[in-house]
Amino acid sequence: MDKYGLIGYPLGHSFSISYFNQKFTDEGIDARYENFEIPNIDNLPEILDKNPNLRGLNVTIPYKEKVIPFLDSISPEARAIGAVNVIRVTHEGNKTLLKGYNSDVIGFTQSIEPMIDKKWHKKALILGTGGASKAINFGLRSLDIEPVFVSRYERPDTIQYENITPEVIRDYNVIVNCTPVGMYPHTEECPLLPYEAMDKHTILYDLIYNPDMTLFMRRGAEHGAEVKNGLEMLLLQAFASWEFWNGKEK
Repeated sequence: MDKYGLIGYPLGHSFSISYFNQKFTDEGIDARYENFEIPNIDNLPEILDKNPNLRGLNVTIPYKEKVIPFLDSISPEARAIGAVNVIRVTHEGNKTLLKGYNSDVIGFTQSIEPMIDKKWHKKALILGTGGASKAINFGLRSLDIEPVFVSRYERPDTIQYENITPEVIRDYNVIVNCTPVGMYPHTEECPLLPYEAMDKHTILYDLIYNPDMTLFMRRGAEHGAEVKNGLEMLLLQAFASWEFWNGKEK
């Protein structure tokens, strides 16, 4: 039986394990999907040794960047992004080969593109600077939208939350939350933004999908913003992961 899995720490509830195991059952695929909660990325070789029937992995926080040195090759897109969230595992003789891909950018761009109106949407704020935010940055640029990272801390090429004025919100009217702020069980939290400056031309996209309507989304919607959570992105990422693992993408 082939095996697939997810590496990260901590994992808790995983969309991937329920999605893929249901897919395997529904489609009669002789495989199973497991969570590999590893406290250090240095534990990855041990996972590979103990699971010789492993064919593919998803990668989540905090390892999307840290996993790269363990890979034998990486797709040009994942290299440009600087983060990997899908690994294809192949075996040549006694050697296990790992190739890294990024399905975050595929899922995100396909999900947000129908919301984009080129007349109104030219600039974006990316809340957060982690591995997922790199893929979001790449995806927005591919849609000809100029992004800026927002950080709580003073970092090069970022702006800080306290400097986001109503004028900034009106100019950068696509806002993507790549932070865990507002995720269950902390559902009464949201990024500190001047929500009152938002209107019907504002897009709020939250990578969080639990709850399905975050406070970030709700506060924007109260002022007319168009909002979307990360569930569709996850589904599209899962489709892309399966293609990467099974050879349709080299």
